[in-house]
Amino acid sequence: MASKLIKQDKDSKEAKVEQKSSTLKWVLAIVSAVLLLGAGGGGAAWYFRTQGDSTILKPKPPVFVSLETFTVNLQPEHSDQHLQTSLTLKVEDDATTNLIKQRMPEVRNRILLLLSSKTASQIASLEGKKKLASDLAAELNQPFTEGSKGQSVESVLFTSFVIQ
Repeated sequence: MASKLIKQDKDSKEAKVEQKSSTLKWVLAIVSAVLLLGAGGGGAAWYFRTQGDSTILKPKPPVFVSLETFTVNLQPEHSDQHLQTSLTLKVEDDATTNLIKQRMPEVRNRILLLLSSKTASQIASLEGKKKLASDLAAELNQPFTEGSKGQSVESVLFTSFVIQ
C-alpha cells in the first residue's frame, strides 16, 4: 500500500510539472507573438516614415551653364603670360540660367576683368584655383542692377585651365 501511495504521489507530481510546463509554453508563445507583432509594426512604421521623408527631401538635380572659352593676358611677373580656360557654372535653378544667358555680355565682362587681374603664380597652385573659383562665384552673385537680388551661382567649375 505504501508503494501504491508513493506511485500516486509521483504521478500527481508529474501531472503538476506537466501542467506547469504547458502553461509556461503558452505564456512563452503569447509573449513571443506580442514581441513579433510589435517588431513588425515598428519596422513598418519606420519604413513608411522614411519613405515619406525621402520624397520630400529629394535633392533637385543640378543645373549647369557652360560658358565659352576665355583667353586673357595675365598680370606680368617675369614675362607675358596668358590664361586660357573654360568654365561651367553650377546654378540653383533654370531661372538663374535664363538670367545669366540674358546678361551674358555682363557675365563675360566680370569674368574677364577678374581673370586678367591675376598673376600666373596666384592661380597656378590648387589653392589658387580654388580661390579663383570662389572669387568668380562671388563676383557673379553680385546683382546686375541696383536693388535687385543677386544670382544663385553655387560654384564655378573649370573644364580646362592652361597657363602659357
